[in-house]
Amino acid sequence: MSAVTRSRVESLDLLKGLVIVIMALDHTRDYFHFSAFFFDPTDPLQTNVPLFLTRFITNFCAPSFSFLAGLSAFMVGKRKTLNELSRFLLKRGLWLVFVELIIITFAWHFDLTFHQFTIQVIWVLGLSMIILAALIHLPPRLLFILSIVTIFGHNLLDGVHFEGSMLWSFIHERKPYQNIFGHAIIIGYPIIPWFAVMALGYSFGTFYDKSYDPERRKKLFNILGIAALLLFLLLRYINVYGNLMPWKNYGTLTQTIFSFFSVTKYPPSLSYLLVTLGPALLFLANSEKWKGKIVNFFTVFGRVPFFFYILHIYLIHFLALIAVQFTFGSWQKMILPLMPAKVTALKGYGFNLIIVYLVWIAVIALLYPICKKFEHYKLQNKNKWWLSYL
Repeated sequence: MSAVTRSRVESLDLLKGLVIVIMALDHTRDYFHFSAFFFDPTDPLQTNVPLFLTRFITNFCAPSFSFLAGLSAFMVGKRKTLNELSRFLLKRGLWLVFVELIIITFAWHFDLTFHQFTIQVIWVLGLSMIILAALIHLPPRLLFILSIVTIFGHNLLDGVHFEGSMLWSFIHERKPYQNIFGHAIIIGYPIIPWFAVMALGYSFGTFYDKSYDPERRKKLFNILGIAALLLFLLLRYINVYGNLMPWKNYGTLTQTIFSFFSVTKYPPSLSYLLVTLGPALLFLANSEKWKGKIVNFFTVFGRVPFFFYILHIYLIHFLALIAVQFTFGSWQKMILPLMPAKVTALKGYGFNLIIVYLVWIAVIALLYPICKKFEHYKLQNKNKWWLSYL
């Protein structure tokens, strides 16, 4: 394997590992911060700088993962025929949907009745893979154009509503449904434009072809990353298009900045995608030659991201059970048939951000050796097909 290929793979794994570790911080905050069950950490009227930044940096996770999943699909496709790749994406997509509904839903709630299903990132990654299984048969240029048009144009649908239509919610509108065959369903990740983000990542796979000059790739990604951030600033300043909620002047600089950078994630607005994918491209452009212990540390998580994702939610929720037991003497209060919601039973529970960060560091430290061993196991057992689904 050439040095260019090695650095390219490591830079992708590095970004995956970094964003999933940051994602774990957000999930730790969900279970341990005193505000988590009671107000939005991006609300300009209730948040503060450390809390806002803690939430804001986690915005980079889902777009980066979706984009990198598409890029990884292109890499896998270099070892398969187009039809073989299509079947792989279809099966993996269906598997991810199952995992979201059963394994991850239980991890979030610890509720054996499955009273609530929250449709989140693993679900939309699965559906995006199922759609990508069909889209890869399009001419590459047409696939790229479809991705760009969807990402840049989907906010035109913000004003479109179909009262009571769950189908439309799955397509483009976040909405809770309280009694669907006795279960609550919260659709947090509508498919538009997430599938286009993954398709865009697939289109970018050509830039990692061995024949593509690394310096040219670096220059291109830097230009695109900077352009994305500048366009984000322009769109937010104009305040007309690109985000479901316009920003407003609160009379104080800090609260106004909070409002300016409070970009819509559900579904991800154009502004949200520009401010997250822009830095992701800048990171990929400049990290290919990075080496050292810190890089090695994060790439461990980046090589087994799905394995880590499942484990970290169970671990964080289990630690929260212990925290509630010491706080209230009743771990049952952390069994959550409904989440996220204002949970009156947890009033008075929670810790400051210092404790949140310490718990997060402990979670990463506990899971690192497990992920390291699993990474080694995968490398030693490449012939086992089922490992490709973890």
